[in-house]
Amino acid sequence: MTMKTIRFILVTFLVAVALNACREPEEIIPSTETPVGSEDAGEIAGFFLLNEGNMGSNKCTLDYYDYASGIYRKNIYAERNPGVVQELGDVGNDLAIYGSKLWAVVNCSNLVEVMDKNTAQHIGQVSVPNCRYIVFHEGYAYVSSYAGPVEIDPNYRLGYVARIDTTSLQVKDTCVVGYQPEEMVIANGKLYVANSGGYRVPDYDYTVSVIDLDSFKEIKKIEVAPNLHRMELDAYGKIWVSSRGDYYDIPSMTYIIDTQFDEVIECMELLACTDMTLCGDSLYVYSNDWSYFTQTSDVNYAIVDVKTHRVVTRRFITDGTDAQFQNPYGIAVNPNTHEIFVTDARDYITPGKVYCYSPEGRLKWSANTGDIPSRIVFTNQRLR
Repeated sequence: MTMKTIRFILVTFLVAVALNACREPEEIIPSTETPVGSEDAGEIAGFFLLNEGNMGSNKCTLDYYDYASGIYRKNIYAERNPGVVQELGDVGNDLAIYGSKLWAVVNCSNLVEVMDKNTAQHIGQVSVPNCRYIVFHEGYAYVSSYAGPVEIDPNYRLGYVARIDTTSLQVKDTCVVGYQPEEMVIANGKLYVANSGGYRVPDYDYTVSVIDLDSFKEIKKIEVAPNLHRMELDAYGKIWVSSRGDYYDIPSMTYIIDTQFDEVIECMELLACTDMTLCGDSLYVYSNDWSYFTQTSDVNYAIVDVKTHRVVTRRFITDGTDAQFQNPYGIAVNPNTHEIFVTDARDYITPGKVYCYSPEGRLKWSANTGDIPSRIVFTNQRLR
């Protein structure tokens, strides 16, 4: 490389830094509002929705729905945080509220964005490589991390869980777990981590790591099934964990772990799962089960009674409007109204949609979202 080339690269870099140091008002994309209807939802004031944005596009965005006004606001983060140059970043993977803070896990930007839940204004960021999901316990946030770059590699390193002080926003410790850890739950002083091994395809991980929170050490691995992903903890000390299978011979299934003995007690053989959410004793599950053999997806929308382990229905959308979905992607249930929310990623590169259903499965309203709408979190405070 010549000195002239080096100077050119340096000048170009400095110009880029200068241009990106702050954004002019005209560069900030304003939020848009869609009236969809107001409702009294009791203690629930509204919800935030995190849009992933397709990988490499830096288009992770945040939406907000307000029950009192009936207004759905798309892309609220940019105008509330004009000084944050890259906005939310690349691929929003998880969203949660803990105390007064709203936490967004931004996968490919290797960070956890921390906001004020009442204003959605930036408070700080925590650096965690290839971060995935977040849970909280006694003043700490626990974030699963692939611990390396986005790449398929049969020799990819083990992942870990980062323990973050929710006041100082500092990483206090890490605990090595299995390969490519995903969702987590906490029960009986233990953190359970679903390991996927997705980057080591076809040599998937098939274990759930058990971490003792006092020592913050892995104390056991529970053998379950390949390519684990989702987790929900019911009121009876049972963990519902999904396996994505291998997309060929091993189908997606849902397993149940007893946290008293830390062992698998049941396999729901006919219950595939892409995403799930728990409301009372009802586990809402949607599956978009892809097969490379048939090049098709088998889509179902089920409700399971977690007390009896019985599938109540395989069609919780009852009015046939699910036929307009292109790629169902996320699910949430309002704990007060029992409204069911399903997001549709559509073609993954253009704006998606969120659909609101009554508890009986009939469509109430829908709204356009950002690209790849994913995680919904309900809030008891109206956005100011």
